[in-house]
Order: sequence, then structure tokens, then C-alpha cells
Amino acid sequence: MIAIIGLGIMGSRFARRLLDAGHSLRGFDVDAERNAEFEAMGGVATNSPADAVQGCEIAVLSLLTSEISREVCLGSGGIVESAQRPLLVLDATTGRPEDSVETATGLANVGIEYADMTVSGNAAVAEVGQLVVMLGGSEDAYSKARPVMEVIGRSHHHVGPVGAGARTKLIVNHVLAVNRAGLAEGLVAAELAGLDLARMLEVLRDGVAYSRAMDLWGDRMVAADHGRPNARLRQSHKDSRLIVEHAEAVGAPADHIRLVESTLDEGETNGLADLDNSSAIEVIRRRAGIGRIPEGDSE
Repeated sequence: MIAIIGLGIMGSRFARRLLDAGHSLRGFDVDAERNAEFEAMGGVATNSPADAVQGCEIAVLSLLTSEISREVCLGSGGIVESAQRPLLVLDATTGRPEDSVETATGLANVGIEYADMTVSGNAAVAEVGQLVVMLGGSEDAYSKARPVMEVIGRSHHHVGPVGAGARTKLIVNHVLAVNRAGLAEGLVAAELAGLDLARMLEVLRDGVAYSRAMDLWGDRMVAADHGRPNARLRQSHKDSRLIVEHAEAVGAPADHIRLVESTLDEGETNGLADLDNSSAIEVIRRRAGIGRIPEGDSE
């Protein structure tokens, strides 16, 4: 039995993959509608994180911030109050490495093991089980997590102790965010130059400029199709702030990611927050005077 806590864009995909693989699931989300959708899939919805983990040896967290994750683990009604043992908590939340270490320590004090099991990929990638999984934790935790990692991902990596999973995710997102922003800027330049954008994307995919960002966001950017988000712009904005913070903490230059953070801040401030993060190109289009979405209209 596995618990899924956080049944949003990514957590619901984890749940579907695990259910389809034959696992029995218990789950919890603060949104009643998400709980109902989870039950319709075949899971058992519960009333709290502590309730969700009863009878489970593994709990997977997919939450918006590491502050929320810490509360889910250590707060009132949290996992720390459960009598379930043994229990391994696998936290897929994108957050601060220091928060992962703090949460792990709090759970270890009551005999619960924690690993930061972060993932690379968006909801569309998760839906087909093609995520790359990066786990920070003990060798034993990595071994126990295999049944989950092999269902949700195409590959998995043990990247070090607790906290290393979160650090690795921030580095991956650092590079990816810059790639996505570069693609958006290049496509707008092509648009202003009168080039056919679909053909331009085809050329980019075929040449040395290629990155996976083109597969994940290229078609949506070309078509200005930013509804049905696989990851919301506001989530990417949150991630970019964490990436800048992490780079500063380790003494690394962060010039490019600061520019990305500024673009995402502009997008969130001007009505794009809940659109797919491909809508970062709309910020560039608006700056160039060729925006396709009226400001205030995020439909």
C-alpha cells in the first residue's frame, strides 16, 4: 500500500501510474475535488496526512513548496503523528535542500525515514512514465523506492544523502529554465523576421541548438497554446526564485537565471500565472509588441 499526499498536476499523474501498475493507494489533498477525482480513479481518499499513511510502507509527497511539505510531515495532523511503522516518505516537492534535511531529521526522531525523491519532467512526461527520478537519501531508501521510481520514471539516480535530490533538481531546473527562455526569445526573433515558426522549430530540433525544451514547449509556443497547463507559470516562477537562492548560497554566478526570474515575474504579475509555463514566450511577445493574449485574459 502506498500513500499519495498532494493530488494536483503531478501527484494525480503519480497516482494514475501506480494504480495502473496494480498498487493500492491511499491519498490526501486539501482540495475536496481532487480527493473525489482520486477516488474515481480507484484510490482511497482520507482526511489528513496522518490518516493517509495508515497501512502504507511508502508515502509519496507532491506539494507546491517545501514549507507545505514540512507542515504535512511535522505539523498538526501530519505524518509525524501516525503510528505507521515502517514508513518511508518520498518527497517529490521542489524546494530548499535545507528544508529536506530539517524534515528528514524531524521524522527520523520518531522512526520514519525520509528521502527527497525529485523528478525532472512535467505532467505530460509524468503521464507516460518518462520522468527522470533523482533521489537523495540512504542506500536502503533508494532500494525501497525502486517500485515507485520504476513506475513513474524512465530512469532513476541515487544522487547522494538527503538534500542532494533537492539540489540536483534545482540544478536541472536551472539549465532547463535558461533553455526554455532562450527558445522563447529565439522564436520571437524568428517571428519578427517573418520566418515560418513551425519550420523554424523543425530546424532548431534538427541542429546543434537542440534541447528537450523544444519538445516540451516548442509547439505550444509556436501556437500560443498555453491552456491545460502541464506546469503553471507561477510554479516555474517559484522554482526560479529557489534556483537563484541556491546559486547565491553556493557562491555560483546566476546572471542568466536572474533574467529568467524577471521574465516569469513579469508574466505572473500580468495575468499569465495559471497558464502553462510555455506562456513565458508571451512576455517576450508583449515586449516586442506582438502579444497574442490580451492582458488580464488568462483563458
